[in-house]
Amino acid sequence: MSYAGLVLAAGAGRRFGQPKALVEYDGRSLLDRAVATLREGGCRQVLAVLGAQAEQAMGAAKEPFTPVLNRRWGQGMSTSLQAGLAAIPERYDGVVVTLVDLPHIRPEAVRRLIAAADDGAELAAATYDGERGHPMFFSRKHFDGIAADAAGDRGARNYLAAKAALVREVPCPGDAGDIDTPADLTALEGGAAA
Repeated sequence: MSYAGLVLAAGAGRRFGQPKALVEYDGRSLLDRAVATLREGGCRQVLAVLGAQAEQAMGAAKEPFTPVLNRRWGQGMSTSLQAGLAAIPERYDGVVVTLVDLPHIRPEAVRRLIAAADDGAELAAATYDGERGHPMFFSRKHFDGIAADAAGDRGARNYLAAKAALVREVPCPGDAGDIDTPADLTALEGGAAA
């Protein structure tokens, strides 16, 4: 079995004040961190959906990835998920999906999701202290259903709820705390200036 990785990174980051794909944390952009996490976790190819300031994000990136341009990014995260799933090459049996603004997700979480997929899971979600978060795994047979159900800023949540019996929860180290504002970033950096 072979799996791709997908980073959703198209948003403008309105609450932050700039696209989060361009935000630096601990010396690396959030986009580079997310791409590296998926690759180090075992994804054979990593795709990143870009939208707002896509050219700047591609130009600043140091980690190699396959860009997917979402021209409809302003219509919500669902459009990025749809564009990303449609771009996954046919040779992959499934995809591990994460968001760009989750800097504490570890490669081990990706490895555990891939292990669950190899063990037969069709859908899987990382959990942290019992709370479901990212990354998530979707087998290819679910791509069309997930894409059809996604709307606005709602990604796969409703689809996964409808398929609850198929979703394997995978306990993972780290945490899925996100960065929404400059204050969040400052807090993560231990009070250092962002």
